[in-house]
Amino acid sequence: MKISTKGRYGLTIMIELAKHYGEGPIPLRKIAAEKELSEAYLEQLVSPLRNSGLVKSVRGAYGGYMLANPPSEISAAHVISVLEGPIQPVEGIENEEAPQRELWLRIRDAVKNVLDTTTIEDLAQYTEENVVDGYMFYI
Repeated sequence: MKISTKGRYGLTIMIELAKHYGEGPIPLRKIAAEKELSEAYLEQLVSPLRNSGLVKSVRGAYGGYMLANPPSEISAAHVISVLEGPIQPVEGIENEEAPQRELWLRIRDAVKNVLDTTTIEDLAQYTEENVVDGYMFYI
């Protein structure tokens, strides 16, 4: 499964809004400038996020976007499903033989579990220092 720029940049928007949760609306131009992304593209991505009830928009000179719910209540799965559609590791698994089909289903379920249990708050609070299960390599 590959997450496109829609999913990646959509998560970026949501993480930045989570970092400023409770501070009022954040203009997309600010996120675009800080992350060196196209403001026009972010505008396209925020529309489905707004339509799905994940973000709210505020018009006017001090307008922008803000999360519709606390970041602890928004899962990465919800954001990805809004922007990318259903999670599938491969197309047409119903045509696969039983062993392969079982593998694809396990992979799908594992990815879905990670996305379901990761909140936007988790991602907004992430720092390199708080990685718990990193890998250590010895040579």
